[in-house]
Amino acid sequence: METLRDILDAAARGVFPPADGRTTVVPQASHRDAGVLAFTAHSVVFTDEDPQWVYDTLDAVPCDALAATMNARFLAALMERTGRTAETIDAMLVGSPLPGEPPLALTEIADAGHPRIVYARGRRDDVRAWTADGGVLVMGRGIAGRLEVSVEVDDSERHRGLGRLLVTAARHLVTEPVWAQVAPGNARSTRAFLAAGYRPVGAEALLLSARPRSAGCSGSRS
Repeated sequence: METLRDILDAAARGVFPPADGRTTVVPQASHRDAGVLAFTAHSVVFTDEDPQWVYDTLDAVPCDALAATMNARFLAALMERTGRTAETIDAMLVGSPLPGEPPLALTEIADAGHPRIVYARGRRDDVRAWTADGGVLVMGRGIAGRLEVSVEVDDSERHRGLGRLLVTAARHLVTEPVWAQVAPGNARSTRAFLAAGYRPVGAEALLLSARPRSAGCSGSRS
């Protein structure tokens, strides 16, 4: 049976689920990560709930079947059933590794109590973070163990291209695809990732566990 990680790895290579209007239900890769991935004319629901419940609930959503998995009624039903919460529907982007050194100087943060690291460890495993002049770059393993990146730019440094340089730097630090989740309304961040060569591959609704977050859980938000 194809796993969630199999689906993500294939999408990173440009190989997507068939555009057949169907929904695939796969088990969660960890307790922490449940939700929905929407590709072109195919959705993937990753949950440990009964797949038949998923299909029956989708059939009852009064909208185009292609949009049902991201419809507010289905997501609300899934949250109620699982006792989870959600923040937003994100665009999923992925960037391949780049050779050579990052385009700006980075200093790795050794302080595990740094606020950005503490926040990221609540959503990812194996978190590492670097500072640059005016910004922070964070990477860690999120959904199904995929490598995820997020950045933070100081207000005083905005509109100077630092965000693009930071997300480009992430591609120089890795040997595997690196993923980003960006709220569609965050046009500034979207432009930075696209300018850095990240490719949009779909949309994602991540459902967060109501249990206390810990370093042993995964997830992310850019």
